[in-house]
Amino acid sequence: MASYRIPFNKPSLLGNELNYMAEAARLHHISGDGHYTKRCQALLEEALQVPKVLLTPSGTHALELIALLLDVREGDEVIVPSFTFVSTANAFVLRGARPVFADIRPDTLNLDETHLERLITPRTRAIVVVHYAGVGCEMEAILEIAGRRGVAVVEDNAHGLLGAYKGKPLGTFGCLAALSFHETKNITCGEGGALIINDPQYIERAEIIREKGTDRARFFRGEVDKYTWVDVGSSYLLSDLLAAFLYAQLEVREQIQAKRRRIWEYYAEHLREWAEAHGVRLPYVPPHCQQSYHLFYLLMPSPEERQALIAHLKARGILSVFHYQPLHLSEMGRRFGGHPGQCPVTEDVSERLLRLPFYNSMTEEELAAVVSALKEFDGWVRRTS
Repeated sequence: MASYRIPFNKPSLLGNELNYMAEAARLHHISGDGHYTKRCQALLEEALQVPKVLLTPSGTHALELIALLLDVREGDEVIVPSFTFVSTANAFVLRGARPVFADIRPDTLNLDETHLERLITPRTRAIVVVHYAGVGCEMEAILEIAGRRGVAVVEDNAHGLLGAYKGKPLGTFGCLAALSFHETKNITCGEGGALIINDPQYIERAEIIREKGTDRARFFRGEVDKYTWVDVGSSYLLSDLLAAFLYAQLEVREQIQAKRRRIWEYYAEHLREWAEAHGVRLPYVPPHCQQSYHLFYLLMPSPEERQALIAHLKARGILSVFHYQPLHLSEMGRRFGGHPGQCPVTEDVSERLLRLPFYNSMTEEELAAVVSALKEFDGWVRRTS
């Protein structure tokens, strides 16, 4: 991969990451559910005010755990936005479910709740919402529809940790939710995730599935005199070395969020007039949403202008990237009945969206260089009214 003076993402150490990893090694417990795993889980439970959090090796693994907990099986349908990462659908497809692709709102790029009623059938097992860019979906409407139709709501909250909808933390609305701590996320340990359990009925079985289908967690609490195989399961534990890194980042979460807010607001302030002059749309955050400052995107007027701008920035040593390709038009998506025109907003947005460099250690000089390069761009398509 080419070297860029301003990369799209750059993980950084912000606290005691290395010290805590060394401490985990000294404690002689670097596998799952060690000292730092328990500290991370307790911190997240307190911060989000939820009954239970369980760390996982990735956000994808958390979603797979959710599919198992909901007993998703062959013949079930799960509604997912087409504009999302493949894991959102794959976790349920692995259990035999058919993904039903929903289009997104043109403003927040979140699942369009006005489409839900017509997508729900007697086979619908769950609605999976994705809080794109850490801006909350319209959860009141979604929960009302789901409750009336008897369908579970799951939150893929990979982007939204520490964001909120109407004052309530993202990830605390559905019965279950998934977090990601991948290196591209605000708070990271390289690879990692978490399962948020908002409905206590799932806690005991989640512990069993996560521990290879055994009641090992009950054994360690002294509730049984030995543990054995009691259910389906797999290994969904995060190494305590990574949990140690993660705990150091969680400790300074307010500092991280302040840094990211500064970056987001710099882009918004310095690009507003430029965007208006050239028909470029900046991110929209509804007044009732507290975003997580996960990313900053431009919605270019055309696919051609997006590609030209990517090349323009690349020539100046700045890496900008597109985002999700429509799942319903992918090779796998077409196997499930996806076809052109099914999700028109997704199809349009995916061709025009461009993400700008965004990382915790980004300096004002780097931000100024990106903004300056954008304002030098002259690859606009001539339009006639």
